[in-house]
Amino acid sequence: MAEAASELRLNPATLPAALPTHASPQAGVLLAATAGIALLGLAIATAAPVRHVPLYLIGVALGLVLYRSVFGFTSAFRVLLAERRSAGFRAQMVMLGLACLLFFPALGQGSLWGQPVVGFVSPVGVSLVVGAFLFGVGMQLGGGCASGTLYSLGGGSTRMLVTLLFFIVGSVLGVNHLAWWESLPSFGPVSLIASWGWMGALGLSVVVLFAAHAGARRLELARHGDLLPMGAVAAQDQTLSRWSRLWRGPWSLLTGALALAVLNFATLALAGRPWGITSAYGLWGGLGLQAVGVPIAAWSGYAAPEMQSALRQGALADITSVMDFGIMLGALLAAGAAGRFKPVWRISAGHFMASVLGGLLLGYGARLAYGCNIGAFFSGIASGSLHGWLWIVLALAGTWAALPLRSVFGLDAALALGPGKASTLKR
Repeated sequence: MAEAASELRLNPATLPAALPTHASPQAGVLLAATAGIALLGLAIATAAPVRHVPLYLIGVALGLVLYRSVFGFTSAFRVLLAERRSAGFRAQMVMLGLACLLFFPALGQGSLWGQPVVGFVSPVGVSLVVGAFLFGVGMQLGGGCASGTLYSLGGGSTRMLVTLLFFIVGSVLGVNHLAWWESLPSFGPVSLIASWGWMGALGLSVVVLFAAHAGARRLELARHGDLLPMGAVAAQDQTLSRWSRLWRGPWSLLTGALALAVLNFATLALAGRPWGITSAYGLWGGLGLQAVGVPIAAWSGYAAPEMQSALRQGALADITSVMDFGIMLGALLAAGAAGRFKPVWRISAGHFMASVLGGLLLGYGARLAYGCNIGAFFSGIASGSLHGWLWIVLALAGTWAALPLRSVFGLDAALALGPGKASTLKR
């Protein structure tokens, strides 16, 4: 990616430490972000149920955390497979472990503080296999996953605007084709909590996560002889107060992982279900087509009563949409605080085409796989759903398949992997 913010996202193992701490906060960006957060919050309070406002603010917090800790899934998967550097992947295992500890007791009893709660438990079948693989390919070509696209765009990555637009197009196609894919062989939804009880499912999940963490750690040691830590950050400007350093960052991957798990749990408590991102894109695409007079009510994917209701109510009445808006504004706020909001409006033809193809695969794959790195992987595993575990295996396979394709689009760059080390990874 051409933009500084998205370049910093390439290696989550070390690049948070590379964030400069001397840049001055950008007052204009901070003012615009704060005004945007306030005005959109007022619009949501007017147009939607009252619980949408705190969920929107959780979205803002998610954007701040993702940007400040440079917490990416796309680059973590790529660095693990191509370079055997595992800090980003290990941080994800910690995040999932904490999420399972928080989620499973509540999901096992079906309520949390009097609020009914349900997890994301989706079918395991051909649709999942194809969708997760396509999503893995799309991540590496589009330059980001679902959460990465939103927070990078909010942080000033103009390339992510192209990816997001075609992510939405792919989602519209996926919404309309999903019924056909669901007619193919499937085992149906498989809940580990329902099958094993929440304590048994928790024990099994923790063992698998620990094994994945240990396996990634061993791969890195075997290749490099050392480990890049999850908890390291750059030496911050000691002339700043403690609160200023906390506000401006950078934060470690470990801090980001723990914060994301807690914020997902807060989403479960308020929304009655976990954090998701990509279901909103099909709605946004439908609203856009409807606005220009396309008769989408006749399309199979948009004829369902729940989709028709969502189209009538609009994006501000959709929990996932308001949280997505919050993520982008939270990242904008974080970028302004760090003095790093510097959009670059030039994009090469190769990068543009990679974003177009990657976005289409991301949107289509997410719909077929019942979610993305957040809704299917993070929240799926936190829900005790077998489809979440299979999603990550297939998305990693798609990532592996996409690595040689990246050079076709000129996505080449060297990544710093610590003192004296360099990577020939392609971006």
